[in-house]
Amino acid sequence: MPQPTQSTFRNHLLRTMAADDFALLAPHLEECDLKLGDPLYRAGDTPEYFWFPNSALGSLVATSPEGHRIEGGIFGREGFSPVGLVMGAQVSPYDCMIQSQGEAWRIKTGVLVDAVTASPSLRELLLRFAFVLSIQTTYTALSNSVHPIDERLARWLLMCHDRIIGDEMEITHEFLSLMLTVRRPSVTTALHVLEGNGFIRAERRRITIRNRAGLEEFAGDAYGIPEAQYRNLLGPLA
Repeated sequence: MPQPTQSTFRNHLLRTMAADDFALLAPHLEECDLKLGDPLYRAGDTPEYFWFPNSALGSLVATSPEGHRIEGGIFGREGFSPVGLVMGAQVSPYDCMIQSQGEAWRIKTGVLVDAVTASPSLRELLLRFAFVLSIQTTYTALSNSVHPIDERLARWLLMCHDRIIGDEMEITHEFLSLMLTVRRPSVTTALHVLEGNGFIRAERRRITIRNRAGLEEFAGDAYGIPEAQYRNLLGPLA
């Protein structure tokens, strides 16, 4: 099957990068179907691939020596992972797994690192995303500290909605409790609050966004600053 043209790629970075940079990567891109919970790489590993999602969502999960786990960031069709290898890191400091199934492009680590070395414009593009991801993780830490669980859930659902195609996402309560660092009963209560306001419809393993504007208003200042930085540095996510 012939590879699609650059303009038809769903991943924003692949679709909008300079044509010469895309030409460096295109022959080496492989399309993959990814399922909920699939590991992309583990903490302490040198990842074999870079991942550019089309519709899948990835989760970056840190684990303490005592075994406590927390989501530090998410990425989807707006970006790629792992960002550290572009900056010279040799191993990943966290696990990366799929939190919502879908498709992605992957490329061998050595191929992308060589392309970044050869192309300053490609390196700048990928580093811009790395910077925006660092802003996201900072504001996730802030939100975990100051916002109640229902506002944090609203923020997280908006972030997922930004990165998927359509209004439905497949997600489990177990994954939500990990993402939000709360117990599963707290997740259920927060979902009921959002559903009661007509913002979402929550079913087993599936959440549908029904009122995006209302969800944004409910999230308040928990959502928006990293998203504005992304638009400023990388353009609107169509």
